[in-house]
Amino acid sequence: MSNAYMIRTGVLEDAEAVLDVQNSVISEGEYFIAVSGEFNKTPEQQRDWIRRLLENERETIIVAEMNDEVVGWIAFQSENRKRMSHKGSFGVMIRKNFRGMGIGKELIEALLDWAEANPLIEKVSLGVFQQIIGQYHCIKGWGLLKKAVKSKNSS
Repeated sequence: MSNAYMIRTGVLEDAEAVLDVQNSVISEGEYFIAVSGEFNKTPEQQRDWIRRLLENERETIIVAEMNDEVVGWIAFQSENRKRMSHKGSFGVMIRKNFRGMGIGKELIEALLDWAEANPLIEKVSLGVFQQIIGQYHCIKGWGLLKKAVKSKNSS
């Protein structure tokens, strides 16, 4: 088994694999706002979501694939309001056994390259739980602009 992975634009056929990665990450209980019981997306709903991303020129999904298996993904979704459509936010999910290999970094770099080449996108945002130190340091280390920090104890 090779540790080489490929980064590519997602396709509709990735829907079940993307959903499987998402369910796996959510079941860990610490990296996602929803908990396992709150997330009940079906494969068909996931396909519809991917279809909407791919049909919108201001949105995308990019996957990381290793040995013909989707092991992670990043999705960018833009604002619906016309005056806000130049910006959006992204989420990243990577299977537990594939973290620490640089896959998240490569996915984010691929997304930022996509956004840079897209004349419709001017601002890319990410919300990160500060208590998840690995995510926080990775993003902070890139020198991305930190707009605000809100802790659990903030009012």
